[in-house]
Amino acid sequence: MITRKLANEIVEISYGKIPADVIYKAKLCFLDFLGVSLRGSKNPSCENVQKIFNSKEEATILGHKMASSADSAFCNGIFAHSMDLDDGHRYAHLHPGCAVIPAALALSEARNKNGRDFIESLVAGYHVSIWIGIISNPEHRNNGFHSTGTCGTFGAAAASAKIIGLGIDDTINSLGLAGTQASGLLESDHAGSMAKHLHAGKAAQSGVISSLLAENKFTGANSIVEGSEGFLNAMVYRGNDHDNKFIDKINLKSKYHILDVYFKKYPVCRHLHPSVDAVMTINKKMLSDGVKAQDIKSVEVRTYKIAAEHHNYKPQTVEDVRQSLPFALAISFLEGNLSLKNIKIDSEINSLAKIINIKLDPSMETSYPSKRASKVTVISKNHVYTSSVDLPKGEPENPLTQNDIKNKFNELNPEIDTDIFNIIDELENYKIREFMEMIRENSFKK
Repeated sequence: MITRKLANEIVEISYGKIPADVIYKAKLCFLDFLGVSLRGSKNPSCENVQKIFNSKEEATILGHKMASSADSAFCNGIFAHSMDLDDGHRYAHLHPGCAVIPAALALSEARNKNGRDFIESLVAGYHVSIWIGIISNPEHRNNGFHSTGTCGTFGAAAASAKIIGLGIDDTINSLGLAGTQASGLLESDHAGSMAKHLHAGKAAQSGVISSLLAENKFTGANSIVEGSEGFLNAMVYRGNDHDNKFIDKINLKSKYHILDVYFKKYPVCRHLHPSVDAVMTINKKMLSDGVKAQDIKSVEVRTYKIAAEHHNYKPQTVEDVRQSLPFALAISFLEGNLSLKNIKIDSEINSLAKIINIKLDPSMETSYPSKRASKVTVISKNHVYTSSVDLPKGEPENPLTQNDIKNKFNELNPEIDTDIFNIIDELENYKIREFMEMIRENSFKK
């Protein structure tokens, strides 16, 4: 049974057996999460959501007060996903960190766990959420589900079960309870609403609640993943014939999926990044030729289907802009970059966006998702510029470095003492409660 196999995998994870490169990547994911979430905690949706919680003080709501473990995970999950800057996995179609890390962090702080325990839980949570995302997609996404909210709930439950120290049977119950709470519809994402952020928060919160209930012998379905009315049949294949034998053959121990996580440079949907990277290359050529964005006559973008479908030419909100390929590119041309500061709607951006023509390229669709390709061609009065990208910056094959992640953290949170980097490097030597106290006080000097 798949659910039991996953539970066994969670229970068997041990810090002493985790390879050094996996531990390094887990710390990098945590650093990226902190940078994004601390900055995200200042956003309108995040300022509002933390006000509704007024319960016991167990765990930190980043940038705010303390709350219960479940409520802390909920808020921090929203913070992490609120700017479209959080990590992701291209084959699983999800953002694991915004669901897994808030759950692990809240319970690690509440239970006074150490850095080793925390790293174990991250590895477990990333592994489960990504694994379920891989076997569920693209069908799951094509059915209208946002995998961050659905598959992410399983990952948050796995991380929570690991932190609490649940045995196999209770871990199965935790996964069973998580699976029946798994939710999140892409309509929220593509409608440009804050509900997209909610998916991550609910996934993190549901994972915590599932494990706390399981710890107290509250039972969940022991076949929630593979059952006839379980996650795969109800939300992925929807009654169609599928080969469960193939699923059973997947070796859960074949690799640490956290190693394949990508990090983001731009605060927009990941499917926009290849085209933005291409524009950044063209911008350099235009600058050297003295060509300005105002000189552009037309832009053609050839890309794969999902990216081409992000063709909103009339965004109404910031959340809309984050999902709009023509607006993201227009901003990138006009500003020379794409950052939190220039995600906006104005007449100049709107005018340039109108001359950006997006086309589906069949060859790029065929190569998706092993590649997320884009080719951008710009025609000005006297010049033609072309740039192609197979994988955007931040993918494992085209990685951001540790220094890149540190610079991203600093740009998002210039007020935070950079000694935090040294602490995260040596996280095993700290209690998470101690670390979070330093976060609240911004006191990282040794």
